[in-house]
Amino acid sequence: MSTYPSSHLRLTAEDTETTVRIELRGDLDYDNADILLDAVTEKLRERPRLRDLHLGCAGLGSVDSTGLSILLMIRRRTDAAQVCLHLEDRTAALDRLLAITGSLDYLTGDATRGVHETSGPGESRADTEEALPARPTGPDSRA
Repeated sequence: MSTYPSSHLRLTAEDTETTVRIELRGDLDYDNADILLDAVTEKLRERPRLRDLHLGCAGLGSVDSTGLSILLMIRRRTDAAQVCLHLEDRTAALDRLLAITGSLDYLTGDATRGVHETSGPGESRADTEEALPARPTGPDSRA
């Protein structure tokens, strides 16, 4: 267990070989959000066998646009590392923010579904990721 110092946001991490849980206490805002991103980035770099990253949000205070952008960045980085992100114990305020901004499904959905699954022995994680349907992006994706 390790604790990251901050005057406003405190992070407490518990690690296993394949799972990391980080408890958030305080505000995730312009002044503090980088602390969370740095901690997550370090865990992703240190633990190549990491499969699940749990962010405990019960102690989370306010979240501003910078905090939201950091959560989105964390999702992109965990997806790139083939790690499942879990936003747990979300407060009603956090759920409301995520719903209003249209990011609830993205941040709490299972975009990495199939990453941990294999359809047969000997298949790599990369093989199963290729089976996920591609999601169109860009301005023409609505047509």
